[in-house]
Amino acid sequence: MKPTRASLLLPILMVVLAACGGDHPMTTLEAHSDLTREINHIYGRIFWWTALLFILVQGGLIYTVLRFRAKGNETTNPEQVHGNLKLELTWTILPIFILLHIAIPTVSLIFKSQAPSTEEGSVTINALGEQWWFAFEYPELGVVTANEMHIPLGKEVEVRLQSDNVIHSFWVPQLAAKRDMMPGRVNQIKFKAEKLGEFYGQCAEYCGDSHALMRFRVIVDTPEDFAKWVEAQKAPADTEAATAKAGFEAFQGAGCVACHAIRGTTAAAVIGPDLTHIGSRTMIASGILENNAENLKKWIMDPTEVKPGSKMLDLNLTDEQATSITAYLQTLK
Repeated sequence: MKPTRASLLLPILMVVLAACGGDHPMTTLEAHSDLTREINHIYGRIFWWTALLFILVQGGLIYTVLRFRAKGNETTNPEQVHGNLKLELTWTILPIFILLHIAIPTVSLIFKSQAPSTEEGSVTINALGEQWWFAFEYPELGVVTANEMHIPLGKEVEVRLQSDNVIHSFWVPQLAAKRDMMPGRVNQIKFKAEKLGEFYGQCAEYCGDSHALMRFRVIVDTPEDFAKWVEAQKAPADTEAATAKAGFEAFQGAGCVACHAIRGTTAAAVIGPDLTHIGSRTMIASGILENNAENLKKWIMDPTEVKPGSKMLDLNLTDEQATSITAYLQTLK
């Protein structure tokens, strides 16, 4: 049976409609910071210039085809024209004008977004790309966390980007443009969030086995909630509860202290994420699993199954050890 035109167009229409609906947390078309709003403004400028050029070029092409097409049995060759100074100047000067109209605001925004923050009350964050997770340090506030970056609404945020292994890329589509995290170099990006909520981030530079699973969240809080979060994060872990004591013994005995830090305890390693307040995070395993007992235990028992190439070691834990450590980590809020 020969397919009809309608049957061929239907799958295309379905794809287009699917792309237009639903929640798309990684879309760049929704701007929720001063930086992404300005980027979208430049996107719009590029689109309309492109649309104008398309209309002019296609219009000229259609005019030429219709105006100079052969009529009937006409066999004479058209007059040969060698050079047209006005036309050549036009198609040289016009593209220069258009490119400058796009390049000047683009370059200006790049420099503006990576300039050091001078605003009073701004927040500085050191972001370190690991394999395959993100470490976030607030040097002026004494806070260290992983894979979830809290920032205050309406306050300028300066993120200093580094890597201690390969090239990564920091990208929060609705808040911050892509910016590389390179070994031996400090890049930075500056923005101001304009909406409360959680925003998805992702490493945008191929960096190895679990590149696609190297995710993080940016949580935009009110200034008051951000201050409360900072105070909670600065507090040491609770080591007094019976569950905490038993769980920490299992944590220590299994060898987890060789890689992780829990402030207020003897665990002080910096190879893996700081776990002092892991129980307060919404996600684990660099943003790919919801933070609950089932997922946490699964992650502890077999990290490479959850995240291929993970640097977290399989310690061959017994079910009892994994259960005890999971219960302990969930108390760290």
